[in-house]
Order: sequence, then structure tokens, then C-alpha cells
Amino acid sequence: MKTISSLFVLFAIVAGLVATTPAAFADHTEVTISPASGSGAPGCEETAEGCFIPKEATVDVGGKVIFSNTDTAAHTFTSGAATDETPGEVFNSSLVMVGSSYEWTPTTAGEVSFFCMVHPWMTGLIVVQEAGHDDGEEMYTEGASATGMLSDGTKVEINASASTAGEKMEISVHFEDSEHVNYDIMATQNGEEVLNDIGTHSHDGKGMHETAPLSSSDPVEITITFQGYGIDDPKTGPIGEQVVFSNIVPEFGTIAMMILAVAIISIVAVTAKSKVIPRF
Repeated sequence: MKTISSLFVLFAIVAGLVATTPAAFADHTEVTISPASGSGAPGCEETAEGCFIPKEATVDVGGKVIFSNTDTAAHTFTSGAATDETPGEVFNSSLVMVGSSYEWTPTTAGEVSFFCMVHPWMTGLIVVQEAGHDDGEEMYTEGASATGMLSDGTKVEINASASTAGEKMEISVHFEDSEHVNYDIMATQNGEEVLNDIGTHSHDGKGMHETAPLSSSDPVEITITFQGYGIDDPKTGPIGEQVVFSNIVPEFGTIAMMILAVAIISIVAVTAKSKVIPRF
């Protein structure tokens, strides 16, 4: 009985530590927005990628939005739209020269559209949310992260939000230390296609994607097909290689495994002491 009591105490301590561990929220403390290459001329507004990368960014209240001009032309980072009577009421960078940057810190939650006053076809959207929340309302729990690798040694990392029935899954992709990456990304759940973005180009090796609303909370399989480095043809790298991430599920599984491990240890310890073999 003393042994069993001690084990229950140990289990309670571990469970308490798990319960008091902070929840894993999506990290939106800082986001960098850059103009798409060649966006100084019309045309980028007709592409899936848009004229600003990302064209829709999410950041926490009190976080930092960095507009980095990596293009070959000067741009502005101005809130509102070209049709507004007084654009720039929330922020206005004025002219940002090539290689320069501008920073803005949001103080209230909401959606803020922005554009370039010099090139008004360049538009984007910033979603400002309360820290640790999605859209300032629902708790947003980070679902999973995983890392793969291409044959040239490039690490490919994904971070996905929780798999929730009726909700869209957000998926970020990062090709480590890479620029001008071209790739396709497809996601399926129970054999059903929920995302299929073809011909994605990322100037800094990072991309954001969003699935259709999921039909269940079952795992999602994500396949990334590498389509080469570069802007113009011929592109380089291991073109056609695929990195597959299976069983993308919420991180609660880690906590569940910890509790299960403690339970198993308790059963084994009690069994060793009492010589009674449990039946499963």
C-alpha cells in the first residue's frame, strides 16, 4: 500500500507539472513583408503569390511588422487603399529605398489593408490578433512541426496549426538558408485533397498556406514537391524531389504520451512488488 501511495503521489506531481506547462500558441510576434520581385510593373497582382510576400500576414498585438524592400525599385508601405481619401492613417513608411526597411508595431487587434502609393496595384492585408489567440477570439493551438531534407542537404521544415473539424489548417513552410525557392504543396486528409498550391515561389525560402475547412480532426498528410532554385529558367537543385510529412496531429499527443508513460511505469512497479500480472 505504501508503494501504491507513493506512485500515486509521483503521478500527481508529474500530472501537475504537465497541467501547469504553458500551452503552445502560434508565434506571431514578428513578421517580415517584402515586395515580390519585379512588382514595380503590373502583373504581380494576378499571381497567386501577390505583390507583397506574404500578401496576407498575421501578427500579435505588440508584435513587429517589418517591411523589407528587397526589390529593385523603391516602394511605400502605406495602410489603407489607393481609393481612400486619407490613406496612411494607421502607418505610412513614405518612400523606402532598395535595401532599406520600415517597422510598425500594432497596438489594437483587427485587419489592416495596405498598398504601395507608387505602385497602387500592390496590395496586402495584415491580420492583427491578441497574443495567443486566432482573430482575437478563439484559442489558437499550434498543431505540429516536422523537418525533412532534400538530397542537396537543404532542411525543409513545416509548422501546422491544429487539425480541427470545420476549421482551416495553416501550414508554414521553410527551406533553411535558401532563396528563390519554387515548390508545390499538397495536403490530404483521409485521401481527400484539402490543399493543392502549384508553382509557389518564395524569395526567402518561407511560405504560408491554408487548407480548405477540414472534415474531421484526423491526421493530415503534407507533400512538398521541390521545383528548383531561381527566378528564371533553367532552375537548379534536385527538381522533382518530394518531402512527405505524415500524421500531422496536435501536440497534445506528446502530453498524452507522458501521462501514458507514467501510468505504464506505475503498473510495472506495482506488478514487480505484488507479483500480480495485469491483464490488458
